[in-house]
Amino acid sequence: MTPPRVAVIGANGHGRWHRRVIAPLHAAGRLRLVALVDVRPVEDDPAAPVPPGVEVFTDHRAMLAATRPEVVVICTPPHTHLAIARDALATGADLLLEKPPVLSLAEHEELAWALTAAGRVAQVGFQALGSAALTALTDALAAGRLGTVTGISTVAAWQRPDAYYARSPWAGRRSLDGRPVLDGALANPLAHAVMQCLAVAEALGGATPWPVAIEVERYRVRPIEVEDTAVLRVLFRAGPPVLVAVTLAAEEFVAGEVVVTGTAGQAVLEYPTDRLRLPGDVVTRRVPGRVGLLENLLAHRDDPAAVPLIAPLARTEPFTALLDALRVAPEPRLLDGDLVTVVGEGGERVRHLRGVVDVLRRAAERGALPSELAVPWAAAAYRAELTG
Repeated sequence: MTPPRVAVIGANGHGRWHRRVIAPLHAAGRLRLVALVDVRPVEDDPAAPVPPGVEVFTDHRAMLAATRPEVVVICTPPHTHLAIARDALATGADLLLEKPPVLSLAEHEELAWALTAAGRVAQVGFQALGSAALTALTDALAAGRLGTVTGISTVAAWQRPDAYYARSPWAGRRSLDGRPVLDGALANPLAHAVMQCLAVAEALGGATPWPVAIEVERYRVRPIEVEDTAVLRVLFRAGPPVLVAVTLAAEEFVAGEVVVTGTAGQAVLEYPTDRLRLPGDVVTRRVPGRVGLLENLLAHRDDPAAVPLIAPLARTEPFTALLDALRVAPEPRLLDGDLVTVVGEGGERVRHLRGVVDVLRRAAERGALPSELAVPWAAAAYRAELTG
């Protein structure tokens, strides 16, 4: 069987991670990398050297016309995804589309229609969904090890320096040239925390969970247009709510913990490291094994009936619904003065929100927003009803 031709649009930045995934698959003959596209010169990467014969383009339409790839990896800014995806689908390609796939339900519907019309599929880049640790957690839920689940929450506390917000014209922006960008903590770097919680809710309900309302508080410690700190509560038609508590202005690092609480015990999944603790476990253990999204897409192309996609576009619709609600939310509250500690200089300078990890942990444990915990710097929550 001839290996499928693969192209990467957005070969720099996070696109280098995709190139590292592709490199061994190309070497093993599982696929053939035929083209890289980026508006800037393609950066060298020792872990993913450009194979001989791979063409490099600055325009994705020229690449599609010249190389006719069968699988296209799209790793461009989120607000460009829909237009590029439509172009790739028009040439008959399947897609691996970085998260967030699109930024509104209207765009989600348009992309879903385009996929159906073209007879193609899209896998969305929520790679943590392929984790064996997540499967072990959902298996434990199905077996009743936690009893009746009463709460799902996540805490993630990261740091991002000034250079992060200078990485591109759309960094930290709510919109650019009149188009939504939403480059905040919830939509981009900590989107996996949100999606893992939605996957747990999906496992509990046996179907894609649809949020009926959100309540959210969003904050920022620098002059950006989006949040670097947020607490989001998601309410569903049935089942327990999800509480997401995240920051990019942490004094201490928390990789990302998904906590599922039930009447018979509690489970904790550290989703970036695939570490899991279930009721009765003495220690947290690593559960090895992740199915790569590109490998899964290739296997699905070979046998669609036997190999379902891990992260098809339809599975991500609830996540897009949350972004749709956040798109019209008020601007995040600026926190400064004595609340913020500044460390470092230049592009490496970071801003820490004092005590934020403690606030996030209390919020997650109680399923509460900071304003409900009487946190002094908390603002009134924004609530939005969702339909669908």
